[in-house]
Amino acid sequence: MSTETLPPTPKSPGISVGARRKGPKELPKLPLSAFSPPNTGTSDRFPLAPSPSTLQPEDIIDAHVIAPNGDLANWQSQVGQSFGGKTRGVVLSLHGVPQAEVEKVVKEIQSSASSSSTPVLAIAVPFVLEDGAPASPPSYLANASSSKPAIVLSTTFKESSPAAIEALTWASTQGLVVNIDVQSDLQQESGWDSLEELLTKATSPEAKGKIILFYVDGSYGGTVGFRKDPALVGAVTTRTEAVNLFANILPPPDSLALPIVKLLTHPVYRSYQGRTASLSLFAHLYVNFLPPAWGAPTPPTPPPAAPAEDDAREEEERDKASGLESKEAKEWKRRIKMYIGPAVEAFGFQRILFGSSPAAPLTSVSPVSRAGDWFELARESFAELGVEQDAIDAVFSENAKQVYGESS
Repeated sequence: MSTETLPPTPKSPGISVGARRKGPKELPKLPLSAFSPPNTGTSDRFPLAPSPSTLQPEDIIDAHVIAPNGDLANWQSQVGQSFGGKTRGVVLSLHGVPQAEVEKVVKEIQSSASSSSTPVLAIAVPFVLEDGAPASPPSYLANASSSKPAIVLSTTFKESSPAAIEALTWASTQGLVVNIDVQSDLQQESGWDSLEELLTKATSPEAKGKIILFYVDGSYGGTVGFRKDPALVGAVTTRTEAVNLFANILPPPDSLALPIVKLLTHPVYRSYQGRTASLSLFAHLYVNFLPPAWGAPTPPTPPPAAPAEDDAREEEERDKASGLESKEAKEWKRRIKMYIGPAVEAFGFQRILFGSSPAAPLTSVSPVSRAGDWFELARESFAELGVEQDAIDAVFSENAKQVYGESS
C-alpha cells in the first residue's frame, strides 16, 4: 500500500509566522498637522463658538412699556446707549390711569406722537372683561386700529364667564388688541382650563386672527411679598384680523433658591411645558417675553469687551468680560433659557416679542429693574441658544412690526 506524502509547508518570506505575531501591532501615526486648526486666522481654541455679544438686533421695538401719564423720560433713562440708540418704537401701557382720565391722556399722547423722539406704535388702555361687550364704546375706540398710534386694550381675567367671552369676542371682531392679566391660579390645572376655555370660545377657528401671548418669567410662591397666584397678561387684536395677547404665564412656583434640577421636575413646570404646547395650537399666537418677578431686580450686565486687534486679544477680552458677569446673572440666564426653551419649541422665534416692563400686576410687588439690564439679559439668553441673526431681529423688532405696524 502506497503512502502519499504531503508537500512541506512553505516558509514565510524573510521572517517566520511566530516572529511576525510577537508583540502588539504598531498603529500608524498621524502627523501633528491633523490636529491643528486650518491656517485661516483662527485661534488655537478652534472650533470657537461665536460670542453672544456679536448677535445684536439691527432695530429694537419695545412691545411693553408702562408709562401711565405717557411720559417716557423714566424709560429713556434706563435703556442705555446700546438699547436706546436702536429703538424704533414702543407699545405704551396706561396701566393705573383712572378710566375717567383715559381719553384725555390718549389725546395728549396722540397729539404729541409726531414730535416724540421715541415713536409710539400703540397705546394700551384699560378695559373690563366682566362688563361684557360695551354698548357705547368710548370715542377713542371708534377707529382704534387705524389711529396713530393704534389703540389696544388692557384688562384682567380670573375665570371664564359668558360676559368675559362676550367682551373678548367683541374686541376680536372690532380688530382690537386686548392685554389680559390672567389672575387665575395657574398652579392648578383648573386655572389653565379656564384660560383655554376663554380662548376657545372667544376666538373663531375661521377668523383670520393672531393670538399673542406675553411671556413673563415670574415667581408666584416661595418668596415673601410675592403673589401666590401668577398673573397672565394677554391681548387679542385684529386690525382686519383678531390677535390675542397674554403675559406672565410661564413663571416657576418657587424662588431663585430652588435648584434648577428640582425645578425641572416640579409638577408646575411640567404643566407649563404641556400647556405652552397646547396654547401654541391656537392660530396666529404670539408671545411677548417680559422681565421676571423673582424678588430681585434684573442683574446688571458688565460693560462690553473692548474691541481687539487680533484673535488672542479678542479671546482675552471675552474671558475678562465673562469673569465680570456675576454669578447671579449667570443663574438668571440659565433659568430664562429653561423657560423660553419650551416657548421657542412651541411658537418659534417668529412668534415672540420683546418687552422691557414687567406684567402690570407685578409692578407693585417686584423690585424695580432697569430696562437696559433686562434687554441685555434677554438678548444674551436668546443668543446663547445658538440662534442666527434673523432670529434675534425677529424677536426684538420684526415680529412687533408685523403685529402693531411700523412707525410713520
